[in-house]
Amino acid sequence: MSQPRIRTDRLELRPLPAAAAAALPDDRRTAARLIGAILPPSWPQPDLLDALPIQAGATRLREPYGIWLMVELASGTVLGDIGFMGPPDALGSVETGYGVIPERRRQGYAGEALAAILRWVRAEQGVHAIVARCEAANEPSIRVLRRAGFRRTGTDDDGMQVWRLDA
Repeated sequence: MSQPRIRTDRLELRPLPAAAAAALPDDRRTAARLIGAILPPSWPQPDLLDALPIQAGATRLREPYGIWLMVELASGTVLGDIGFMGPPDALGSVETGYGVIPERRRQGYAGEALAAILRWVRAEQGVHAIVARCEAANEPSIRVLRRAGFRRTGTDDDGMQVWRLDA
């Protein structure tokens, strides 16, 4: 079974292979070979490091409910990541998150990737809602979520804003 790939105007989104996640962050050469893309020095970002061991243990069926790579079509470079915190829960909810490397922010990549991955996950059986969390001071991310149709539903125990989109 081949892994899903999503193309947009400027990006290809693809699940991070478990073997590449296991190689990161230390063995970047092996990870780049397994991914088939250029890894800039700024990726993976610190907030992704805790998720790499989880992705490293994912089966091929579960990889798509973890980390996806944003690969720029023109250069073959990883610009960031997007994805999910696991498969749908008992109520059919998945949580999404995303990040773009600092030198490529404010160019519309997060919004482009989010719109594309939302189309994919909405077509998956059993998904009824998508949740996202965002720091209150992260105005660019808030704009991305609003443009994608998310609505703010509250704040979690860590002070993060919680956003929801019904599938």
